[in-house]
Amino acid sequence: MTSTAGIPPYYENHGFQSENFPPARQPVGAKGYPQYLSPNIPSVPNYVPRVATWQSSRPVAHSTRRACAPTTKKIIIIIISILLVICCIIAAFFIWYFVENRCLGSLIECSNSGVCMSPSQWCDGVIHCPNGEDENRCVRLYGPDFILEVYSPVSKSWYPVCLDGWNDDYGKIACQDMGYSAGTYYYSKGVAPEVDSKSFMMLNTSAENIDLYRKLYTSDFCVSGNVVSLRCINCGLPTKNANIMSRIVGGNLASLGQWPWQVSLHVHDVHICGGSIITPEWIVTAAHCVEGRYSNPYSWKVYAGILNQKDMIFINGYNVQKVISHPDYDADSKDNDVALMKLETPLTFNDNIRAVCLPNPGMMFEPNEECWISGWGAEAEGGKTSDSLRCAMVRLIEHSRCNYVSVYNGMILPTMICAGFLRGGVDSCQGDSGGPLVTNKNSLWWLVGDTSWGTGCASPNKPGVYGNMTVFTDWIYKIMQANR
Repeated sequence: MTSTAGIPPYYENHGFQSENFPPARQPVGAKGYPQYLSPNIPSVPNYVPRVATWQSSRPVAHSTRRACAPTTKKIIIIIISILLVICCIIAAFFIWYFVENRCLGSLIECSNSGVCMSPSQWCDGVIHCPNGEDENRCVRLYGPDFILEVYSPVSKSWYPVCLDGWNDDYGKIACQDMGYSAGTYYYSKGVAPEVDSKSFMMLNTSAENIDLYRKLYTSDFCVSGNVVSLRCINCGLPTKNANIMSRIVGGNLASLGQWPWQVSLHVHDVHICGGSIITPEWIVTAAHCVEGRYSNPYSWKVYAGILNQKDMIFINGYNVQKVISHPDYDADSKDNDVALMKLETPLTFNDNIRAVCLPNPGMMFEPNEECWISGWGAEAEGGKTSDSLRCAMVRLIEHSRCNYVSVYNGMILPTMICAGFLRGGVDSCQGDSGGPLVTNKNSLWWLVGDTSWGTGCASPNKPGVYGNMTVFTDWIYKIMQANR
């Protein structure tokens, strides 16, 4: 996080490495922007274990060639045996991995049929799975009131679910079908439709012991007049009140519990990127943070509910089970710069560890809307990562304005959103990558974007660029659903 003005050299906001841990292979970045390297940052170390060479103080006897031959053969046999054992272990691991993960990457498996499909094929009106579950188990939450909608493959439309006959048991089923665990379920309640709905999904309460979605049918009437508002997780609530929030401008130290969804992502005990908690098991970050050798989930540790980096040294952190980047991520343009991490063990929520709300379809974030960024990024271009979590207020910048020739000259794609100030002065910086851009709406905090890239830090006409979370929400739910 930086409030430094002026025009520093160009850089790409890749996952920041401290002076003791320089960045991995940097992609070209948004085309036309050369990589910035601080003269203080040393060359990238190779992570090869150092093996101490043992030397004896005893003199070495010079034996004859005949005496050495049996010893040499034994050494060769031992080496070959060790290599064979290692190869068997590696082979066993891959056999296990492919059996457990028949659908690799971000593909979704149709039940246990072994058929794999792209998330874009789920709920697209065309049946791809043998049992058709890709079209008859389609649910989503709509708008800031979390209105439950179910997709009708017949009319190829989304309809709100009428409250009549609805209960928490059905709510838990719907939440699980979106990828949430039953343990995070919050509530179901009735609300007035956001728009005048002419059709609803109604429950056939007389139909017993059949799948929830087979009980639903389209109707032009809803007796109660209310539709289901479904909260699958209690999200977007910090422990600090709104009055404290309103005074955070320009870049300041964060308070404990102020941004409880913020996490620090480490490799080899060094902060690399930020991320946001969306469930006890899932973290949203940037795809460019997990490129190349950083795509190995076992390299990462996740730290939550801690303000200072030095305090993380004494804590084990959470292991990562899976790293899944958006399948359409482009390293050059930073298109679709989003990734998910699934933890091996779920986080324990408390006042300092909570989830941020994912924006629902139908939500709009307006230009000039106040948002907040947070992270342990550098406080100046090319500087070291901050030991303490910092935060700052920024404003959303209209898409077309951010594409001005004098700003980013058409490089801002629909999967991106700009935030900051064209005059400069406040911005994300190296080390903030993957971290949250949030806003407060309807008394809840929503994840607007993930920190992606920028030219310089706090430079005039070069605001921060973030992944547009409204575009990614559907993909996130499908990945969560496929990896329950």
